[in-house]
Amino acid sequence: MFEVEFYELPDGEKPVKKFLDNLDNKMRSKAVSSLTILAEFGNTLREPYSKAMGNGLFELRIKFAGDITRIFYFFCADNKIIVTSGFIKKTRKTPTGEIELALKYKADYEGRHEKK
Repeated sequence: MFEVEFYELPDGEKPVKKFLDNLDNKMRSKAVSSLTILAEFGNTLREPYSKAMGNGLFELRIKFAGDITRIFYFFCADNKIIVTSGFIKKTRKTPTGEIELALKYKADYEGRHEKK
C-alpha cells in the first residue's frame, strides 16, 4: 500500500485539494475513488487509470459520464505518492501549461524535501 500526500505550497495551500473541492460531487467521488486505487496499486497502476507523462510525472486518468479529469502525481521514497494538481480535460492533448505547472510543483517539493 502506498501513502498519498497532497503537495503543499510554501504558504500552506494544497492545489489538488482546491481542485477537488471545486469539482461537482459525482466527479469528486470518482476522483477520490481513483486516488484510493492509486494508493493500492501505486507504481503498478497502468492505463487506462494512469499514464506516464515524462520526467517522473504521471497523470491519474478519471472519466465520469463523458467528463474527463486528470490529476498529476509523482513517486517518492518510502512508498509515498505526491499528488500535485489537477484539471478538467477539454482538449484531446494534455495542455503543456498543466504539465509544466505539475513539474514546477514536483521540483519545488523535491527541493524542499531533499534528504540532507
